[in-house]
Amino acid sequence: MRLLEFYNVFPDEQTCKLEFIKNRLEEGIICKKCGSRQHYWKKKREQWECKSCNHRTTIKSGTVMENSKLPFSAWFMAMHLITSTKKSFSAKEVQRQLDFKRYEPVWAMLHKLRAIMGLRDDEYMLYGENELDDGFFETVSIHGKNEKPKRGKGSQKQTTVIVAAESIKIQDEKTIKKHSKDRKLGFVKMKVINSLKKKEITQNVKSIIIEGSSIISDGSNSYNDLKDSYKHESKVVTPKESSKILPWVHTTISNAKRLLLDVHHRIDDDFLQNYLNEFVYKLNRKYFKDLFPRLLKISVKYRWNYLGERYG
Repeated sequence: MRLLEFYNVFPDEQTCKLEFIKNRLEEGIICKKCGSRQHYWKKKREQWECKSCNHRTTIKSGTVMENSKLPFSAWFMAMHLITSTKKSFSAKEVQRQLDFKRYEPVWAMLHKLRAIMGLRDDEYMLYGENELDDGFFETVSIHGKNEKPKRGKGSQKQTTVIVAAESIKIQDEKTIKKHSKDRKLGFVKMKVINSLKKKEITQNVKSIIIEGSSIISDGSNSYNDLKDSYKHESKVVTPKESSKILPWVHTTISNAKRLLLDVHHRIDDDFLQNYLNEFVYKLNRKYFKDLFPRLLKISVKYRWNYLGERYG
């Protein structure tokens, strides 16, 4: 949806509110108290009342907008900005576009939207042929300020991320264009992890890739235990061979680092996962033309506070 089209469809606060109510009704209203799905609509109060226990549910309750005082139009504009570009917007830029005085509510709103993007992608797992690798993203940490700075792996300035990508070998070599990859990219997963220990790596891989699938990785010892649950193939990868053996994970890591560096001045390690959620959500839907209504639908389905605490 382009900018002019967006303003034609959602010109004011009331239009945005009615569209949000419409999506809530399609998803279904669930009573927090008794779990009933049968409700009356109280027009004057703009609330739903449970037919079983008379508990009332507000329009924003149980959604990503819960406890938010920002207008519906601000949420809709933020969702439009996020989904209208392949890259992203910083909270400072969204604040400027919305002409808001305070930065914090806008920052929290964007992180809530990024968090539910991650929740949506958590509903499926990768399968088939997959590439697997880890990357190190430059972040700022408020923890361990008094510790002596480390270099290389384990540095306080870097956060470890495990990256997996469905990578299907193209059988018909005649269809491969010059300088193009000989594999087709499927869905991608990027998860922040604490360390590269075998046990943690194996647990995280099992949460994103269906057991029994094929995995190709570099020769790191961290992946040795994967052979018990997957068809695992490890290869010693030199920088020159990386584009052939693990083409898509390395491209994904490179593009993610470049995007985060271009758009955001600094990223706290506590919130890196949210930024990756947005990147992966849009990457996995790169050929879709209806990202705004998709994000709107999941905004009525999930709720999450800006500190990353999960509800329900």
